Amino acid sequence: MRKFFQEIKADLKFKTAGPGQKLSEPSRVPKEKPRADVAPKPRQGPTDEAQMAAAAALSRMELKAKAKAPSSQDAIKNQVRKELMAEAAASEKRLSPEEKDLALPEDRRAASSVSGVYFICPLTGEIVRKDKKEQHLREAIRAYFSVDPVAASIMEIHTFNRDRDRVRLGVETMAKYLDNIYLHPEEEKYQKIKLQNKVFQERISCLEGIHKFFQAVGFETKTLPVPGQEPTEEEYYVLKEEMLTRLEDLKDYKEQLLSSEPLRAQLDRQLCLFKPSPSAARFELPSDFYNLTAEEIKREQRLRTEAVEKASMLRTRAMREKEEQREMRKYSHTLLRVRFPDGYILQGTFHARESLSVLYSFVREALRDDWLPFELLGPGGLKLTDENLAFNECGLVPSALLTLTWDAAVMADIEAAGEEQPASLLKPELLSRVQTLE
Repeated sequence: MRKFFQEIKADLKFKTAGPGQKLSEPSRVPKEKPRADVAPKPRQGPTDEAQMAAAAALSRMELKAKAKAPSSQDAIKNQVRKELMAEAAASEKRLSPEEKDLALPEDRRAASSVSGVYFICPLTGEIVRKDKKEQHLREAIRAYFSVDPVAASIMEIHTFNRDRDRVRLGVETMAKYLDNIYLHPEEEKYQKIKLQNKVFQERISCLEGIHKFFQAVGFETKTLPVPGQEPTEEEYYVLKEEMLTRLEDLKDYKEQLLSSEPLRAQLDRQLCLFKPSPSAARFELPSDFYNLTAEEIKREQRLRTEAVEKASMLRTRAMREKEEQREMRKYSHTLLRVRFPDGYILQGTFHARESLSVLYSFVREALRDDWLPFELLGPGGLKLTDENLAFNECGLVPSALLTLTWDAAVMADIEAAGEEQPASLLKPELLSRVQTLE
């Protein structure tokens, strides 16, 4: 059976084309595996010597793992989680029953198609709702100060200051301060920074997290007399004397500051598989999917009831394009369902501005054999061939039901082989968690 599938994959380059390609172009299916022209020899079990060598290697790896300091990503996440547990336990008592249900992991929530938009925190691995995302990130970064105060302060600077140009200017100025100390350690003037300095106030002091950074890298605040203006005194950041023996650390801090990026929570796809259902085209979405307030959502619902009247009016092309642009900006996320030929429904959450290629990859990852060619049809049977288009450009927001169709020639070849086929081409682990769509 495996050999037969390999032959089918080899023929795909000539029989099929990916979405948006002509038949003469190369197929977008993965490269074929080398064909086995000679029957493989039976596998021999490992020799006694090989088994002994493997056991020794495994023993060495285990010893190394025990000796290694707990600096791995998992250890960091565990440490941050510990810092957050006390706060979470205290706040849980104040949650309403509805909020407690939303705080549960997805597999413990009440069965429903979707209850909101959720994100995965890169520091803790926790899944949090959209409206709690920034608060959770702040708490996670604050907890991370116990692990690495310098890295945590840099996260604050890059993550919570929205004006990227201002961040860039401030970071470059701070890097210059550290560079001067590193290059001229004997110059005392570079070891202190006047807080009321105009450049410091305009470029640096306005940034969130900046003062935590200076404290973390070895500065302390001191009130010093202003040269030539005694007895006038002003506040300064003064580098601790011990840091002059750790100049390489200052250089590393500067590089971290310049190279870091904002900490972004990853969208949780909330992958679900549903049994065949007549309710597949019915969507009830929470407000998380809109870039609107509650009042604006109500107004939009009222406007939808007037859509029939507007459709009958004569409108210029410019008017239509203006309305389309407005519609595109209205939604932040979209809930998409893909119905397979056997009736199963695959569901996921996406950013409204993500491209169709993301959806094609999402579907392939759910298949037993990701090389099987398929097409996706949008509402009305329209073929979605341009994978570079965004969902909001295709009218697939804030929700849509799509249909998957297999390549007819390939499926005919598989059927003609007469081999026993699985009941579904979806992965067994997905089928084991299939739900009923309410």
